[in-house]
Parts: sequence; structure tokens; C-alpha cells
Amino acid sequence: MRRRVGSRVLLVGVGGVSSGADAYAKIRAGASLVQLYTALAYEGPGLVTRIKRELLECLARDGFARVTDAIGADVA
Repeated sequence: MRRRVGSRVLLVGVGGVSSGADAYAKIRAGASLVQLYTALAYEGPGLVTRIKRELLECLARDGFARVTDAIGADVA
């Protein structure tokens, strides 16, 4: 989708997000935002802190300084 619309449309990654790696995959695929719902209901607000920590680890591993730098990284 990101390839088709470029940066004209804000994409939100939804569904199956329960870890920083899940969120990171959606961001690299072009999502500017990631929605949490089911995992948040089951795991509670501590999930947000864990996802943020894991997301920072993914960014550092791949050499990105900010989340915005990783948006669409896997879109050729």
C-alpha cells in the first residue's frame, strides 16, 4: 500500500501487535502509526512500556535514530 500511495496517506498498522517486533514490522512496511487493542486488553498498560523498549531495540539494531527513519524501510 505504501508503494502505491507514497506519503500522501497516513497508514495505520493494525492487527496482531503484541510486541515491539510486531510494531516494527508494520512500521518498516509503511505504517506511520500502530494500533494496539486486543493485546492491550489482555496484558494491560504495561504492554505499552514493553513495546516501546522492544521497538527501541529494533531501531538501534538496524541503525535507525528515530521511528520516522524506519517508516517504509522495507518498501522498494
